[in-house]
Amino acid sequence: MAKIITMPRLSDTMTEGVVATWLKKVGDTVKEGDILAEIETDKATMEFESFDSGTLLHIGIQEGESAPVDSLLAIIGKEGEDISGLLAGGSAVASSNSSASEAPKTEEAQPKAAAEIPAGVKIVTMPRLSDTMTDGTVASWLKKIGDSVKEGDILAEIETDKATMEFESFNSGTLLYIGVQEGQSAPVDSILAIIGPAGTDVSGIAENFTKGVETTPKTESKTEDTKPATETVTEVIATETNGRIFASPLARQIAKEKGINLAQVKGSGENGRIVKSDVENFTPSAVTPQKAVQQESVAQPAPVVQPFVPAGESYSEEVKNSQMRKTIARRLSESKFTAPHYYLTIEVAMDEAMKSRAIINTVPDTKVSFNDMVVKACAMALKKHTQVNTQWKEDVTVINHHVNIGVAVAVEDGLVVPVLKFTDQMSLTQIGAAVKDLAGRAKNKKLQPSEMEGSTFTVSNLGMFGITEFTSIINQPNSAILSVGAIIEKPVVRNGQIVVGNTMKVTLACDHRTVDGATGAQFLQTLRTYLENPVTMLA
Repeated sequence: MAKIITMPRLSDTMTEGVVATWLKKVGDTVKEGDILAEIETDKATMEFESFDSGTLLHIGIQEGESAPVDSLLAIIGKEGEDISGLLAGGSAVASSNSSASEAPKTEEAQPKAAAEIPAGVKIVTMPRLSDTMTDGTVASWLKKIGDSVKEGDILAEIETDKATMEFESFNSGTLLYIGVQEGQSAPVDSILAIIGPAGTDVSGIAENFTKGVETTPKTESKTEDTKPATETVTEVIATETNGRIFASPLARQIAKEKGINLAQVKGSGENGRIVKSDVENFTPSAVTPQKAVQQESVAQPAPVVQPFVPAGESYSEEVKNSQMRKTIARRLSESKFTAPHYYLTIEVAMDEAMKSRAIINTVPDTKVSFNDMVVKACAMALKKHTQVNTQWKEDVTVINHHVNIGVAVAVEDGLVVPVLKFTDQMSLTQIGAAVKDLAGRAKNKKLQPSEMEGSTFTVSNLGMFGITEFTSIINQPNSAILSVGAIIEKPVVRNGQIVVGNTMKVTLACDHRTVDGATGAQFLQTLRTYLENPVTMLA
């Protein structure tokens, strides 16, 4: 009997997965234990093996596609077996939903019919008056219902996220309906007003207006289709009608300051309206009028310096967020917004640590880094200050008496935190070897989820990039994270004398729900003692 294989949950934080590669194709024989596919989770790319034998009859998620956990991944069964029932079962929800949604669809047909507006009636929507505007507030209406509106009249003053701007009408008629009252806010493209012939009933249009759905009069559709092709030739002056140029007040002000003739500017706004960006990106035409050429031949007393008009091409691209990037964004946002962070910084003299490290690394096949020494010192300090080694829960605070330190590792798609279990029981050499192994496999996406779980404290080091001091976001459910900066050589005062010393700044980010300021400070004092006198870590 055929079996459905669903998208597996390969890590504790995984909500969806991406099929990186299929190692089997439809029709291939699959044995129990065979690798079906490589699946990219939020933490690593992992091999997914089959727990069933048979023939691969169906692939539900193609390479490069993502799908939620438990969605249909594949179907395995006997060769030639009919799986239409299973596939229908997978779409049963869709079919039941479709039947349940038939009624709304019939209801939607009525609004569409009602949305067919009479000739001459125009719907005015909330304009996007700045590049970051998502909502607008009507500061004041300069027209009221029943007033006559001419093309170019100021309808209202609209407050954006940046300024309060005048909004002018591009149509003539009577103001029949106001959708957003003074002082109220509405999203961009929602209904702002309706303009048309006096006495027209627009109640049905206002009630059934759908944001983003164009409603055009029946009688005007054919007229629009028969517009002459020469319209594109006159685009430059399309914004000028009856001697009036349609431009925003801000665009007019910038054009005035830069000495730009708005008649030469092509508008990119609604109905060809000239906006700020059109003026800023305008490049004067190389063609000069004949009169100007004649005048140029006449000697001028002094050349007039033309204002510089910057010109260029705006360019951007969209890159699809990986599962890892999505999870990093979600978890760090949750941490920052739920845990009350505060930060403590201390400076550590690293001269003795540098000497000790140099001696340790003389031992054959031994390589210890400063980061390894920091991890070891943290592990020992946590044993003395268990309140820092905690986790917050609504009813209780979990005090961990074991020490599992997570070490932040930068990878191509973001950041992962492999965990050193029982770090306090490890030697410097063991810590160095373990960190090197975990970091290497993290960059190759070969870490197992179990190797990134269970941390009680985290260390993040950017010293190798020359960063002297920074703060980190707590890696929940931990209560603290240590940010390690670079070792720098600078003048220091010792025994009343100015000498050259090597110092390093470390910053402890604490969750104030579990770690008070004095507790965090005491932890840093103990940490500094271990780092400034590495021999004490042997005690």
